[in-house]
Amino acid sequence: MIAVLVASLALAIWLYLLLCNGGFWMAREHDSANVSAPPVKWPSVVAVVPARDEADVIARSIGSLAAQDYLGSFRIILVDDGSSDGTAGIAEGLSSDRLTILRGAALAPGWTGKLWAVSQGISTSGEADYLWLTDADIEHAPDTLRSLVTRAEGHSLTLVSLMAKLRCETLAERALVPAFIYFFQMLYPFARANAPTGQAAAAGGCMLVRRDALERAGGIGMIRGALIDDCAFGALMKRQGRIWIGLTDRSRSIRPYDGFGPIAAMISRSAYAQLDYSPLKLAGTLAGLALVYGVPPVIGLTGDGAARATGLLTWALMALSFQPMLRFYRRSPLWGLALPLIATFYACCTLLSGWQHWRGRGGTWKGRAQAMAQRSR
Repeated sequence: MIAVLVASLALAIWLYLLLCNGGFWMAREHDSANVSAPPVKWPSVVAVVPARDEADVIARSIGSLAAQDYLGSFRIILVDDGSSDGTAGIAEGLSSDRLTILRGAALAPGWTGKLWAVSQGISTSGEADYLWLTDADIEHAPDTLRSLVTRAEGHSLTLVSLMAKLRCETLAERALVPAFIYFFQMLYPFARANAPTGQAAAAGGCMLVRRDALERAGGIGMIRGALIDDCAFGALMKRQGRIWIGLTDRSRSIRPYDGFGPIAAMISRSAYAQLDYSPLKLAGTLAGLALVYGVPPVIGLTGDGAARATGLLTWALMALSFQPMLRFYRRSPLWGLALPLIATFYACCTLLSGWQHWRGRGGTWKGRAQAMAQRSR
């Protein structure tokens, strides 16, 4: 009887997620959908790119920005955030008339490294109509900026954000990357973020924001200490007007994750921040993951009767919900059956994130531990 009740609870949760959580799993929000007519006059844009020790990817990233076939005024500001690997020198070698390289100042108190670099870039960007905030490990197709501006102008949006397509080549990437986007959309359903009111979300690798709307919001300093800065930025801008986030094939991350360790480090960097640095929320999250992802396959394989049938049905629904994202990343549908194991990996990374924070190493990125110590008190 207990097995039936627990399996039924897991099934009820999955039915809620699939039917009442903004259709997160369908992967319908894509930048190729609902495209507007191009604007009559193309507004001015400045791209701001924070970079810290990005020598292996900076040439491709900045090169893709310099190659944008944008019809309006467009400039690029690369903020070198204390790199020690020659990042700025490599960028200087590109010899683009659009590019300005700014040597970043020492990290100011109360700021995370990336946001401090972004703020310096914005402060020297002049009076452009839009700011394109993009990361140094993202490579953009030549029409990316035109697509972003067309959507922003056509739909009167304060923020347009693209979830850059992550690299998915190594075994670790094939196993874990599609699930990263799947879980992100489960937490922040794009359809809800794109609605006029309610939850907000953004993807930090590619964000086009109206300058006047950002100024009305109080500027980037309003989220200066945010570790999950993209979603904090999305919430900030949604208070100024409508925003939009979607999947894309135009913007791609070129940062490699050659093993499970680098992906674990990427997940654990901000997982505990997502839980507001709360041990209680961490315990609840781990218990919830065990119920939602662990119970169905365990009872489905070891139970009998109604409990087993319920467990197998829930596992099947779980696997089916993963299929649209697997198709987007051109991965085998059989990965859907492995979602419980993948979720277990993510649960371990979440626990690791809490452990790192308790040790004073939370939010570590390129040698900086950025999680605010007072959050754990």
